Amino acid sequence: MKSSITALVGIIALAAIVAGHFFGLGYSVGVGIALSVVFGLGWPRYLGIPAKKTLGTVMALTGAGAALTVGLTKDANFMVWTPIFIAVGFGAVMVVQLIRGTGQAHRLESTLGSGAGVLVAGFASGWVASQRFLGEPGMTLIVAISAAVALLAGTLPWPDRVAAPLAIVLGALSGPLAALLFSDLRIVPAVILGALVAAVIASFRRLRTLAGPSHSFMGSCASALAPILSLGALVYFVEKLLLS
Repeated sequence: MKSSITALVGIIALAAIVAGHFFGLGYSVGVGIALSVVFGLGWPRYLGIPAKKTLGTVMALTGAGAALTVGLTKDANFMVWTPIFIAVGFGAVMVVQLIRGTGQAHRLESTLGSGAGVLVAGFASGWVASQRFLGEPGMTLIVAISAAVALLAGTLPWPDRVAAPLAIVLGALSGPLAALLFSDLRIVPAVILGALVAAVIASFRRLRTLAGPSHSFMGSCASALAPILSLGALVYFVEKLLLS
């Protein structure tokens, strides 16, 4: 999948997440579950690891369960169940690796890649928690705009040593601009938040460069969704630090 199409998939996912603030909690939970399932089923295909269906199901269930419990929990700490789902997901990954038998090649790489997928799927629930915590789209729009700008910068046919700093600078600039338009967040925190978001996007761009293009459509979608979903936990906890 071309970098431009990858960026388009990421921007569509961001738009669906932002729309949750206008369509309600049920929609937001549904989007979180859907994105987690697409990511979970595609991530093993992107990494090219064995037991793709089983490990993909583990990741999909981890993200879907975390998003659902964030939407249903009565606790003020909306992500209280997320670490439990991530821990169970890690345990399930270990069990799958043991069932595969001994002497399998690349077992460590498979375990680490699957564990990273479980984390990303669980972090996606942070988007739902963000909506429940604030109830207004201001912070989500700051993150979404900064991420979209960084994604577009990543489509430039330039080496990572040039594209990554450019994406971070543009993200740091778009953060305060979005804050002025959509939020009461002060300029300096918005700059830091925009730079952090862009750094995450640039890091995943580097991962795609090292891993090479995926030959699977689901795998390509998972690589495009990975940075977007991982930002969920970041935006939620930054909100709690800045606004609590």
